[in-house]
Amino acid sequence: MALDDELLNRVTWKIPNALALVGSRAGDERNAMTTSWITQLAMEPVLIGIGVDNAAVTHRLITDGGSFTVNLWDADDTRVFVKFSKPAADEGDTLNGRAVRSASTGAPVFEEAIAWVDCEVRHTLDLGSHTLFVGEVVDAGIDDDERRAASMADTRMKYGGVKRH
Repeated sequence: MALDDELLNRVTWKIPNALALVGSRAGDERNAMTTSWITQLAMEPVLIGIGVDNAAVTHRLITDGGSFTVNLWDADDTRVFVKFSKPAADEGDTLNGRAVRSASTGAPVFEEAIAWVDCEVRHTLDLGSHTLFVGEVVDAGIDDDERRAASMADTRMKYGGVKRH
């Protein structure tokens, strides 16, 4: 029995997902993108996995640069995610007008992030349309333990299910 695409979309959109900005860098080129496919995969060492579309600029930068950051954002400030659904404008100290600094790996960390992790890529897994990048956390920071990190449920955004053409 064939599964209905609309049913698959509705079901997969029910999976609770964090929403964050992933920073990437290779050489002098930097980018950040909105992502909802983020999870911790192991404790020793601490490994974070992110799913990135194979056609994304961020995919190329993580592949070439060997690192990424995950920047968690305040649930009350989700408008930022719309601006990072396309490649970011790099203005030196900012990406799309949001202040950034370099993490220890060189990937960008957002000054406004409520918490962040800096990861060195340890494994990659090609999954067809996306690649799972597995990074070991090499640095991290938190701005405020009381603020709740954004999730897809805080927005009208949808990502997942069946690829739309």
